[in-house]
Amino acid sequence: MKDMIEIRINGRGGQGAKTAAQLLAEAAMGQGKFIQSFPEYGPERAGAPIRAYTRISDHPITIHSGVTNPDIAAVIDPTLLESVNVTEGLDDDSILLINTDKTPSEMRKELNFNKGKLCTVDATKIALETIGLPLPNTSMLGAIIKVTQITSLEDIEKEIKGKFLKKIGEQKTQANIDSVNRAYKEVQEG
Repeated sequence: MKDMIEIRINGRGGQGAKTAAQLLAEAAMGQGKFIQSFPEYGPERAGAPIRAYTRISDHPITIHSGVTNPDIAAVIDPTLLESVNVTEGLDDDSILLINTDKTPSEMRKELNFNKGKLCTVDATKIALETIGLPLPNTSMLGAIIKVTQITSLEDIEKEIKGKFLKKIGEQKTQANIDSVNRAYKEVQEG
């Protein structure tokens, strides 16, 4: 792993981008890493585009701004592809991960994206089938872990249990863990 990994998650308010970024950071902190995780909102309302950022490093992090050149850019809501430049700041070493039922080659062509690695996962379908709600943030966590290996599934499961068990109960917490594990297996790399 690089000295510092920078992640940008594009989503809409209420979809859990902030929570996903935070869970990822806290899982890495459990491995002794230095972390940052914070959202950037436009209009603060459900459905408005947001960005959530995570930095993970082996050393103290001294940067205190948004992530402009992410190593990983994850897109939770595919409708953002029409209005937000989700490829902004990506280079040949970056990973673009999109929640879609399309293949990586279809998305490469659609976005005219010829840099880095492009991966897809149908996180919304997975969320609907495991959680019963169209909340793809935990599914996207599984895909992020698969394509980056920046933390383990066990560490994410531990963080999900710590954050959700008392709040939503054992059954719904396990459904979120199931969505992580399923997305980890179903992500398509291209």
